Amino acid sequence: MVGAGPAGLTVGNILRAAGADCLVLETETRECVEHRPRAGVVEEWAVRGLERRGLARTLLERAQTHTECEFRFAGERYRFAYTGLTGHHHFIYPQQFLVTDLLREYADVRGGEIRFGVRDVRLHGLDSGRPSVSYVCPESGERRVVTADFVAGCDGARGVTRASLPPGRVRLARHDYGVGWLALLAEAPPSADCVVFGMHPRGFAGHMARSPEVTRYYLQCPPGDDPANWPHTRVWAELRERLGAAGAPPLTEGRLIEKRVLDMHSYVVEPMAFGRLFLAGDAAHLTAPIAAKGLNLALHDAFLLGDGLVAFLTGDDSGLSGYSAACLRRAWDYQEFSQWLAEVYHGTASGDAYRAGASLARLRRLFDSPVAAAEFAERYLGVRTTG
Repeated sequence: MVGAGPAGLTVGNILRAAGADCLVLETETRECVEHRPRAGVVEEWAVRGLERRGLARTLLERAQTHTECEFRFAGERYRFAYTGLTGHHHFIYPQQFLVTDLLREYADVRGGEIRFGVRDVRLHGLDSGRPSVSYVCPESGERRVVTADFVAGCDGARGVTRASLPPGRVRLARHDYGVGWLALLAEAPPSADCVVFGMHPRGFAGHMARSPEVTRYYLQCPPGDDPANWPHTRVWAELRERLGAAGAPPLTEGRLIEKRVLDMHSYVVEPMAFGRLFLAGDAAHLTAPIAAKGLNLALHDAFLLGDGLVAFLTGDDSGLSGYSAACLRRAWDYQEFSQWLAEVYHGTASGDAYRAGASLARLRRLFDSPVAAAEFAERYLGVRTTG
């Protein structure tokens, strides 16, 4: 497995539970892997998948559960109780906590081998029966080669595994939303008891709890904007404006401990396998954080890939042969939902009266139509998704 993120570590844990020898290669240090902040919304089906594989004990002890979200638009607040519609809920558990859990289980409990800080990773012989991966050892500076039966590419959007696919053998489908999001972590308690989405003529804003002491905020901004253009006072003024609504409690301000601009774009690689290389997570499909689907897709890939590799050891190759198609069904479903939701979030600030009106109509339909509400709730939670 190239990459010690949620996908790579989940695959590794599944293999180690079956007694299979495996190796994780990671370019960063263990400290970095365990502390880099990422997503925090985990869908219930994904948690149950982790639980069945013995990987959710700490998550179930520590995670928050959310049953509602709130939309704020046209100066009003609209509560959306999705658990009442579906019987399902979201878990809120920062990704770095999950990665820490998975890493400790893999390396410290199940005895999985992992090498941190490797450099210049290269893939070789992917279309042969015995592919290999070479890397530069951080201690000796020597290039080492590892030969394996399979390679799992779990090293994210900028990793080497996707770049190793031969041109002309895969298709990259990409979509650019034309907006940026200023991603913020505030050292401040959440200002609401659920996720809040603010649709405002000045731009989208989002509020997501990460812990009792830390809150994730998003502010729509121009793509490529410089975070330095957003000092503390401007950030909080915009958040108050865009999340403001009748009866809404004031925001609890705090020190901004992270501030970066995300250009909203997505892509899908088809197929997700070439020879003995199988891609998983962001290496295969990047989903803009519009609908909080990226971590969940990575876990879905990892479950299918890990189970398929274990089955292969017993002579059943159906899981691996059907891996790409099964993963892509869910990936495209989540991509389409993210695209739909992006128009809801950004239409009111587009400067286009038609788009703004259509976006508000979509929002109002969620609260006027039980059928529309039920469909949105199922898609928001990842319930009844194919694949």
